[in-house]
Amino acid sequence: MYFDRSDLTDTELVSFYKSLVYPRMIEEKMLLLLRQGKISKWFSGIGQEAIAVGATLALEDNEWIMPLHRNLGVFTTRRMPLEKLLLQWQGSENGYSKGRERSFHFGNREHHICGMISHLGPQLSIADGVALAHKLRREQHVSLAFTGEGGTSEGEFHEALNVAAVWDLPVIFLIENNGYGLSTPVSEQYRCAGLVDKAIGYGMKGIQIDGNNLLEVYHTIRNARAYAIQEQKPVLIEAMTFRMRGHEEASGVKYVPPELFEEWGKKDPIAQYEAWLLASKILSQEDITHIREELKHSIDADVAKGLETAPFAADTATELNDIYAPAAPAVAASGQTSERRFINALSDGLKQAMEQHPELILMGQDIAEYGGAFKITEGFVELFGRERVRNTPLCESAIIGTALGLSLEGFKSMVEMQFGDFVTCGFNQIVNNLAKIHYRWGQTADVVIRMPAGGGVGAGPFHSQTNEAWFTHVPGLKVVYPSTPADAKGLLAAAIADPNPVLYFEHKALYRSISGQVPDNYYSIEIGKARLVQPGDDISIITWGSGVHWALEYTLQRRDISIGILDLRTLQPLDYSAIQEIVAATGKVLILHEDTLTGGFGAEISAWIAEHCFHLLDAPVVRCASLDTPVPFAAALEKNFLAKARLDKCISQLSQW
Repeated sequence: MYFDRSDLTDTELVSFYKSLVYPRMIEEKMLLLLRQGKISKWFSGIGQEAIAVGATLALEDNEWIMPLHRNLGVFTTRRMPLEKLLLQWQGSENGYSKGRERSFHFGNREHHICGMISHLGPQLSIADGVALAHKLRREQHVSLAFTGEGGTSEGEFHEALNVAAVWDLPVIFLIENNGYGLSTPVSEQYRCAGLVDKAIGYGMKGIQIDGNNLLEVYHTIRNARAYAIQEQKPVLIEAMTFRMRGHEEASGVKYVPPELFEEWGKKDPIAQYEAWLLASKILSQEDITHIREELKHSIDADVAKGLETAPFAADTATELNDIYAPAAPAVAASGQTSERRFINALSDGLKQAMEQHPELILMGQDIAEYGGAFKITEGFVELFGRERVRNTPLCESAIIGTALGLSLEGFKSMVEMQFGDFVTCGFNQIVNNLAKIHYRWGQTADVVIRMPAGGGVGAGPFHSQTNEAWFTHVPGLKVVYPSTPADAKGLLAAAIADPNPVLYFEHKALYRSISGQVPDNYYSIEIGKARLVQPGDDISIITWGSGVHWALEYTLQRRDISIGILDLRTLQPLDYSAIQEIVAATGKVLILHEDTLTGGFGAEISAWIAEHCFHLLDAPVVRCASLDTPVPFAAALEKNFLAKARLDKCISQLSQW
């Protein structure tokens, strides 16, 4: 194995050796502890250390790395204390994630490491967002994301690389090709000669390297970094290596031909580099022995401290409080008001939020010059420029991941789903990355996803869903669903000011059909507070979105019944106090929503009322919802589908009890 030292000094080369040997010796210690039952699980990177160590050495300490579970060398090279790492691996409250995450599924802002989730692809898109932040600030930095050869089969790999290429982002995608995705060999993973060939399709530079050669990894990443910064373009690097142990220790290695271990054992990155240092007389055997003894002593001492952890008691209040980051207080409305349609109130609110938050970036399909499918951002490019109002390729998942990456660097993001139905393509990023990241390691996901939703416009099964119930179940998300122009503007301002991920639903049928008085100046409405639309004595309707207007229309037809209406406005977090008050007012409750009946959010509200307000009820809680079918296209079918068609029947039933 040839080592090109270039302009590296002897001191640097020795330091590199220590960085390379250190994670190997830690791993050997961890494997011993695993056999002793002192740790529960281990994903070994033995044989692959040169990639993680070399790449980390090649970057600046303040450049974000998105590692995977076999990249111990990233954490150690970034000088994360082993004692605290061991606490993390043990699930201690004093680890990096307060016992909430296992092994390397955690991040740390101080060391600029973004923790992975088990769905491997999303790391790549987060790196796009960090790189975009650097590009917007004209900073001389890159981001780097690891993936394995198996991960390149995921859709997120394609999406992330495509976004990086289209937007000319200074990001390095590093593939660790170790020959196996768990037990599946590369012959069953892809058909191209090398994964580096995929770079051609994205119009980016691709480089294949010997991943077991520490200096080749270092120089390649260093040069790729310089190129990405100077040219403002991404780079794909495929590092060829081999995993000398199982996917994780319990899986074993019986599926690997024995001759491969012999072949790759001769290419061991530490043995090869060590031999070169000896041959070059940079180190002597005595030096190597001394270095290893020092490292062993240090590891043993840190491990002893890390194992001295006492079990800790879970505190429910602490757990619940850490779901969300603290939100900014609401800004009261002031000054004059004007008549605005729902859609104009949204546009006005978004425009004022752009003025209020210079770090806010808008992303979505066709939202720039075209103004979006519903023209909400029309004229924004002229006001704020194309850097802040960004057309995106058709890749919802990567754009949501990019938004999270922007959050790592202090930016806010608004991602517009062209139709709320399309959010399924970004579901993983929302429910597993955005929703959980603050609870996992305290990182905010300062992202608003706007969701044009709902039926009544003859758009059929894939442009008419109102799918809020998919997200109300996920801790860490906030779900907002306004029904009036004033609320639409004020809640959008609050959502953007909020550092937590917000799913912001906008009913398409309300865009141009509903008008109302809206404050001209910037203001916000507290998320989590319902609005009493009107009081009533006989029946209470709890609803949101289009249901508010269906309820109001119905009350005009039924003057013989005194109906109270509560507009929840926010579904997560939920205003339980307001719900209890309107239940107490009438004792008869109807929950009205446009979503389908089974599993709709109305079921959750009904269950809560039955559990906490049973003594206030004079009748069973009734749910009025849409049919349990996809949203049909034909006008007659859609009218029959919508909950509005059954509202009178449900009210009549409730009145008779």
